[in-house]
Amino acid sequence: MKQRSIGTTQVGAIGLGGMPMSIEGRPDTDRSVRTIHAALDAGVTLIDTADAYHLHADEVGHNETLIAQALASWGGDTSGVLVATKGGHLRPGDGTWTVDGSPTHLREAVEGSLKRLGVDAIGLYQFHRPDPKVPYADSVGTLRDLLDEGKIRQAGISNATVDQIRQAQEILGGRLVSVQNQFSPAFRSSEPELELCDELGIAFLPWSPLGGISRAAELGTRFAEFDRVAEAHGVSPQRVTLAWMLAKSERVVPIPGASRPESIRDSAQAAELTLTDEEFTRLDRAA
Repeated sequence: MKQRSIGTTQVGAIGLGGMPMSIEGRPDTDRSVRTIHAALDAGVTLIDTADAYHLHADEVGHNETLIAQALASWGGDTSGVLVATKGGHLRPGDGTWTVDGSPTHLREAVEGSLKRLGVDAIGLYQFHRPDPKVPYADSVGTLRDLLDEGKIRQAGISNATVDQIRQAQEILGGRLVSVQNQFSPAFRSSEPELELCDELGIAFLPWSPLGGISRAAELGTRFAEFDRVAEAHGVSPQRVTLAWMLAKSERVVPIPGASRPESIRDSAQAAELTLTDEEFTRLDRAA
């Protein structure tokens, strides 16, 4: 697979989002492991997770544990796989999502993630979502300290604004390597953040790039231009969508979620799909 950079690390241009394998509607463990193995077989070397990807209050880190299990049982070399996890978002177990960006919680979260992933240092750790009760500088400052202590190798932020990206870059002393925001044909409001990442040389990781778990299958119906370009190439509109994102900037590394091997296999092939300038322009106007 074609490669892109996240900080000092080279990864495949298409990543895998692990969330669908651990929240509502999740498949059984066997299918999830086969999905992760299919991603690795296809050249995916970035797997995105979070300690909050679980259902019940007593299974925090379900997705991290699942990924660690799948990596251990895969037959190939996983030394080049970057597992990116996140902290600061929580699921009490009643279906809701809450936030805790306090330094105390983030430190506890990192220790938990280290144990579940079975590593000495986390390859990429991301502050999951700003906590309005905690100064942003305190949350990001904790990531800076964890970097300095060697608990995490690289630091990123998620669900961030332009101002927060600039602030994080300053607090981290120029060591911010990634921003993970929602971005898709149906959700273009993170365009300014993408453009800033392109300007600063920071990786931009679109989450829900196909429109979310429940609507990904409808992408071609909702966005006719993507369907037309897909028909012209003989591929899925989902693959065209990811190719369009890759064409927007060399800093983009989409992380489509998947819970079936065939889904991630199709997504992975977007890295090899070349759009013409005219096709890209049509898609960019239509989205």
